[in-house]
Amino acid sequence: MILGSILNPINSSIIAVALVPIARAFGAPTSETSWLVSGLYLATAIGQPLTGRLVDQFGPRRLFLAGAVLTGIAGGIGLLAPSIWALVAARVVLGFGTCAGYPAAMTLIRTEGRRTGQERPAAILTVLSVATQTIAVVGPTLGGLLIAVGGWRATFALNIPLAVACLALGWWVLPKADAVPAGRRHLDLPGVLLFAATLAALLLFLLDPHVVRLWLLGIAVLAGAGFAVRELRIPDPFIDVRVFAGNGPLLATYARALFAATVSYAFLYGFTQWMEDGRGLPAEVAGLVLLPTFAVGVLVSSTTGRRPEVWAKLVVGAIAQVAVCAALLLLGGASPIWLLVAVGAVLGLPQGLVNLANQNALYSQADPERLGASAGLLRTFFYLGAILSSSMSGLFFGRTASTRGLHDLAWFMLASAAVLLVLTLADRSLRRVGAAPRPA
Repeated sequence: MILGSILNPINSSIIAVALVPIARAFGAPTSETSWLVSGLYLATAIGQPLTGRLVDQFGPRRLFLAGAVLTGIAGGIGLLAPSIWALVAARVVLGFGTCAGYPAAMTLIRTEGRRTGQERPAAILTVLSVATQTIAVVGPTLGGLLIAVGGWRATFALNIPLAVACLALGWWVLPKADAVPAGRRHLDLPGVLLFAATLAALLLFLLDPHVVRLWLLGIAVLAGAGFAVRELRIPDPFIDVRVFAGNGPLLATYARALFAATVSYAFLYGFTQWMEDGRGLPAEVAGLVLLPTFAVGVLVSSTTGRRPEVWAKLVVGAIAQVAVCAALLLLGGASPIWLLVAVGAVLGLPQGLVNLANQNALYSQADPERLGASAGLLRTFFYLGAILSSSMSGLFFGRTASTRGLHDLAWFMLASAAVLLVLTLADRSLRRVGAAPRPA
């Protein structure tokens, strides 16, 4: 489960240090290489809830194995790609292939929890949080090392042995039992298509927000309205909007995931690009600077994960995000390496706390029968934040990641971190998640 879950976050961030070498190899402008990031984001944002719903209906094993096959195919395409657009296709396939790991793991954990009587298995949920979100920070470090050893194609080839390992372990270990009886298997295909059209139009607008592209928002609104009407009228919808509409705490968790991811990915991509362009560091050094972020995130998750309470984690994590965004305003082209490492280390606090708390909140708030789809939607909102951060990075940086652009991006990040803090303080239901029951 952990091996399958790391595929998506690793691939979402490993490309950060490979964009410049790929652009040089194909003579591609930034407008084309940016699709290497956006293609995976689009596929993942649409594919996560779809895969999660399929996990709910057909069982985690089949989807896990199918995702591993797609991941291996994507790695092969990237290894042999003759053009930039072939690489974009590989990233899209990779986005869909890596969607299955997280919802499959959440469903399996819930099933095992019921079987063993452990309704809140804190240890495995903590490891899963590290595997699905905190580990994304190590992507640039791993990418820098792979590029130094085998060139940028090694960042794609890495998926081939990982996919083979997932296939072998998944076939050997994962239970073969179906999630629901065969008679109840039904996929709301029109609902899926309307949902995909809504998200695709919205995300394409966010990737390049201009007045001339407002028609994309119109399509998103129309498709979204059609999706809501469709889901309200059928007995077994793709996404039960009635459940979500009546579950305010779960919707708040999705909103917190969006703003937390906006700050996290703006830092991960914006700060990394600035270190290469504005600070002049090589790709492998820029990746190593972020290694303390991962180390602190893992340390924080492992030391706090056994405590089921989430409110304090979210408050401390949101405050740490605010501090990191403010610190970015102090950086310049001559900033010492130790200061860059220190800023990255502080970011490890929210990486370890906020992601873990949001995941555990969802585990308690979601309908158990739709946990796979709910977990997939959490990742969708996470990638909505990632796409928003990517759009803002392109807006503020332009052709190069200058120090002035970093400071402009930091103000946007600061506003997002402030919203996360306000959402956390305003949600009183968070104090009850994981809290010990009051004596009668």
